Amino acid sequence: MISTAFTETFGVRHPIVQGGMQWVGRAELVAAVANAGALGFITALTQPTPADLANEIARCRDLTDQPFGVNLTILPSITPPPYDEYRQVIVDSGVKIVETAGSNPGPHLPMFHDAGIKVLHKCTTVRHAVKAQDLGVDGISIDGFECAGHPGEDDVAGLVLIPAAAEKISIPMIASGGFADARGLVAALALGADGINMGTRFMCTVESPIHQNIKEAIVAADETQTELIFRPLRNTARVASNTVSREVVDILSRGGQFEDVRELVAGARGRTVYEKGDPDAGIWTVGTSQGLIHDIPTVDDMVQRMVSEAEDIIGARLRSMTERVSV
Repeated sequence: MISTAFTETFGVRHPIVQGGMQWVGRAELVAAVANAGALGFITALTQPTPADLANEIARCRDLTDQPFGVNLTILPSITPPPYDEYRQVIVDSGVKIVETAGSNPGPHLPMFHDAGIKVLHKCTTVRHAVKAQDLGVDGISIDGFECAGHPGEDDVAGLVLIPAAAEKISIPMIASGGFADARGLVAALALGADGINMGTRFMCTVESPIHQNIKEAIVAADETQTELIFRPLRNTARVASNTVSREVVDILSRGGQFEDVRELVAGARGRTVYEKGDPDAGIWTVGTSQGLIHDIPTVDDMVQRMVSEAEDIIGARLRSMTERVSV
C-alpha cells in the first residue's frame, strides 16, 4: 500500500482520484472507484437540479460504504445554476469531501468547513494553488497542460508544474493531467505530489457510464488526437479531435467569435456523444493520456494493477537502478 499525506488527510487507501467529469461522474462509476480504495467524485452539475443531486448521492451510498465526494465546478454564466442550493444539498447529504474548481473557492469554505467537509481545490497554476492554500482549502489538485478540459492559459506541462507547485504547497497535493498508469503515479510522487487525479483513464473502464463506442475510440486514439479549442478566446479547452472540434478551431482561427461556434459546442451535443456513441456528434473532453490507454478494465482491476505495478517500480526497479549506480 502506498500511504501519503493525501491518503491520510482524505481517508482513502490509495493515492488515486477520479475527479469530477461532466456527464461521466455518476454514482455507478464513483461507487466503483470508492470500493476500489480510491477517491471518486460525483459531478454536481451533471444532475439537472439540486434534488437530483441528492438522489444521486443516495444512489451512490446504496452502492458503497467507502468515502466519496462531490465536485462543484463554478464557472461564469449568463444564467448560473443555483450553486447555493447545490452546496446546501452537499452539506445536508453528509458528504465529507468536495472538489471545487473553476473559480475562487473562498466563498464556499466557511459553509463546507463548518459541516466538517474537506475541500480539494483544482487549479492550473502555482499562483492559484498558493492562493487557494492561503484561503484554507485542505488539498490542491494541480492540473497540467496535458489534461482534458480546461488547462488554463500558461501551457505549463506537469513535468515542470508539479515540482514548481510542490516547492510552495505544504498541504496535500495531487497531480492531474496526463496520468493513466503506474509509471505516471510513481513519477508524480517523485515530482513532489501526494497522488494523482485521472479522468480519461476512468472514462475508459467497464463502470464508466458512457457508450462503449467512445471507450473504444479512446483505446484506438493516440496522444496527438486532441484539439485545443477556444484558444483565441483565452478560454482554452482540450477535447477529442473530431469533425466538430476541428471546425471550431478553424472558425476561431479565422477571427470567429463564440457566437459563431455556439451551436457546435453546445453541451447537449456533447452529452449525445456519450449516450449514443457517435464520436463526431459533438464536443467531448479527453486528455493526451489516451495515448497510454490500451484496454477497458473494471475500475477495481485498473486501480489494483496501478498500485501493484507502482509498488513494484518503487520497490524493485528503482532499487535495482540504485544498486547498479552504487556499484
